[in-house]
Amino acid sequence: MASYSLQLFHLFALILISTTFSNAQTSSRPRTLVLPVLKDGRTQQYLTHINQRTPLAPVKLSVDLGNRFLWINCEDSGYVSSTYQPSQCGSPECVFVRSSGCSTCYSSPKPGCNNNTCSVYAENIITRVGTGGEFARDVVTLKSSSGSVVTVPNILFTCGAKNIVKGLASGVTGMLGLGKDRVGFPTQLAVSLRFDRKFAVCLSPSTKSNGIIFFGNGPYISQKLTYTPLLDNPVSTAAIFVRGEHSIEYFIGVKAININGKPVLSINTTLLLIGKRGGGGTKISTINRYTTMETSIFNAFTNAFIKEAGTIGITRTASVAPFSACFTSKTISVPNIDLVLQSQSVYWRIVGRNSMVDVGNNVHCLGFVDGGLNPETSIVIGAYQIEDNLLEFDITASKLGFSSSLLLHKTNCAKVALTSKI
Repeated sequence: MASYSLQLFHLFALILISTTFSNAQTSSRPRTLVLPVLKDGRTQQYLTHINQRTPLAPVKLSVDLGNRFLWINCEDSGYVSSTYQPSQCGSPECVFVRSSGCSTCYSSPKPGCNNNTCSVYAENIITRVGTGGEFARDVVTLKSSSGSVVTVPNILFTCGAKNIVKGLASGVTGMLGLGKDRVGFPTQLAVSLRFDRKFAVCLSPSTKSNGIIFFGNGPYISQKLTYTPLLDNPVSTAAIFVRGEHSIEYFIGVKAININGKPVLSINTTLLLIGKRGGGGTKISTINRYTTMETSIFNAFTNAFIKEAGTIGITRTASVAPFSACFTSKTISVPNIDLVLQSQSVYWRIVGRNSMVDVGNNVHCLGFVDGGLNPETSIVIGAYQIEDNLLEFDITASKLGFSSSLLLHKTNCAKVALTSKI
């Protein structure tokens, strides 16, 4: 199976390179591309924009680590482009993406409505709504880390229907899927421009200062990263998938949780493993606002945190939904949380800025939420916990690099973005 998948990837690479790289408009091959990311104050979604089509038009997108690829609402966005190319049924890219069927259009041809084109499922993971859409390709431009504009002529995406954008931030017309799918946005850029299949995300907590996404080769910051393997989940975590598909989301192997260096006891470690049927494990999300934990893990973790907080004189107060453990203090110093990975010496440290949520009236709550008794994934590391952390997703090497909080190094994601010419 692995050999067959590799052969398919090489086939896709040859197809995409032959139609894209030869036409890429840049004076020299870029090492790194960059996109700004800004948190929306109303929805707390992380937004970016690309320029797409001919003539170029700005496209506002919600960033989703767990989505297969780029999809855009073509019905309401006034999609007009002379370089739009729908993918014909039976074409290599349709076979490669496992198209769900052929489309027939009963009106005049336009983007999203052409005959004999393949249909691919697009999902809004926020609302869990999805729809089939026309698979197509068009021009996209991004900036390089040197400040030059790079044009990539044949980026594949799904041209979706208007109902799929419900629940997204104002002005957003699609989602930028960063999953490790074979036609995921990071992989397409890597294949087209012949740089490494990896990207890095640095989210700013501010609604006024940009964070950043890097595509391609690092280093992205001067601080050294710690690395842990990215794990394969043998069962897709998408709402709709083809039997046998693996998850395209990013899972890591959390073995234990420590609070101020003390292990959280009574955790059923079986839940921390990815099962043969795909359940369990730990994944990273930009859509989940706060980290969720399976109920028994959450209870053990929360009780241990409350106990440790009590030893350093923090006063507990009434819960504030959706949080269970809240504390009162004008200034608060809290225990460190360590997600222990492949060994006790390798851990992702979550400090107060990423563990505590200010809910007003001098009350701070532990920013973790009960995920229920039988969640699909035991721990989902939410966006609040990864703000001002730099995460490098190396798809080729199947490893995650992480900085822990950049605040510990006297910098943050807004400063990283400012120095990166976005």
